[in-house]
Amino acid sequence: MEDDGYVLVPRDGFEDCSGNHDGPDWVDGSNHSYNFYEEIYTFIETLADSLWELNHFIHENPELAFEEYKAHQILTDFLRSREEKWHVTPSAYGMETAWIAVYDSGQKGPAVSFNLEMGHACGHNLIATASLAAGLATVEVMKRHNLPGKVLLFGTPGEEGLGGGKIRLLKKGAYRGVDISLISHPGILNNSPLVRTTAFARLEVEYFGRAAHGAKNPWMGINALDALVVSYNAVSALRQQTKPGDVIGVAITNGGEQATNIIHAYAACVCMIHSTTSSRLAELQEKVAACFRAGAVATGATVNITVTPGYQDHVPNRVLAASYEKYWNMLPCPPNPPIPGGGRFTWVSSSTDQGDLSHALPSVNASFAIPPGPGRGQPHSPDFEKASGSKLAFARALRVGKALAGTAVDVLTVPGLLDDIKRQWRRDMEAINELSE
Repeated sequence: MEDDGYVLVPRDGFEDCSGNHDGPDWVDGSNHSYNFYEEIYTFIETLADSLWELNHFIHENPELAFEEYKAHQILTDFLRSREEKWHVTPSAYGMETAWIAVYDSGQKGPAVSFNLEMGHACGHNLIATASLAAGLATVEVMKRHNLPGKVLLFGTPGEEGLGGGKIRLLKKGAYRGVDISLISHPGILNNSPLVRTTAFARLEVEYFGRAAHGAKNPWMGINALDALVVSYNAVSALRQQTKPGDVIGVAITNGGEQATNIIHAYAACVCMIHSTTSSRLAELQEKVAACFRAGAVATGATVNITVTPGYQDHVPNRVLAASYEKYWNMLPCPPNPPIPGGGRFTWVSSSTDQGDLSHALPSVNASFAIPPGPGRGQPHSPDFEKASGSKLAFARALRVGKALAGTAVDVLTVPGLLDDIKRQWRRDMEAINELSE
């Protein structure tokens, strides 16, 4: 896995590509690319009205993690109504709002998959729209040309926080036999299929001391709050010597009793740590845990540290990304910013459970920039929530869907491409394993 370091992608503004076009302005000379992608472009355009209804409904009905009942219902109903004869499984693998839809050509071939997220102020309506459009278009091409293989759509709930819906599906075998996993994510800064996200973990820290009166006999106590304050300051000092991709956040959840004239017997905090790779996260976690242990040693308190694993870093597949970039650049009116050249990574500081999938099978999690709101708010802001519901944002999602579909069709039709994809994935995983040794 080649490490390019941080790539800062400038935001140069956006062109309005919402006007009518006669068709794609082809810049690729490949007959293979032209023949299939022209069909993809036209087919998705014919679906635009029905996809907008789905997109708008999900955006206007935000739901909490693992409670995406409305999104689950409308998406599964839509797929059941399609003439392609999708095999739809609602409430899949023990999760009420997870679902799977499979189109099987009946001929042995590659199994390509798309993940659909649902709800939230992070543009999940656009993620669902792009993946749904891509899946439908891929099946349309398969039918027209009698292509072998399968297309799988996964409705993946609970991506936010520590939900990890994709991880639950992965552990239960939902992705067994799947060759590639494709998804996208909106923002306002980047257009890139080579997106690296961070790995993260959550530490819950408790200090246990001994209560005493703060004026009469403080020497009889062990101050749990002092232990927490010492550790908090130690973490703050540690930040000076962490790497650029490391992020440490601490919130005090219990500062002891309300009284000020006592030695506190209990205090607690929560710490979230992020880093560029899972191996680096393990190093950072040990350094942070040492800070929390130091607070206990300094004060005589007892510390209990509970670590909840979060998500692994996302490792994009370069071969898949090259197909995506080719098709993205075929479409008319390429939006700013352009995809970085030279196969450079785009680094983002957020985390996603798609990262865990990328360690299990080849993956692309393509970022795409939507026109920002007036406050230029990024994901998880009220400003971005409004921007993600716009027609311009929807148009960007359709563009992404076309590029994702082209990527999947390449896998289904280009001889030897899937072998190249898997070979690159094995190289990346071997490099990661070497880093963790």
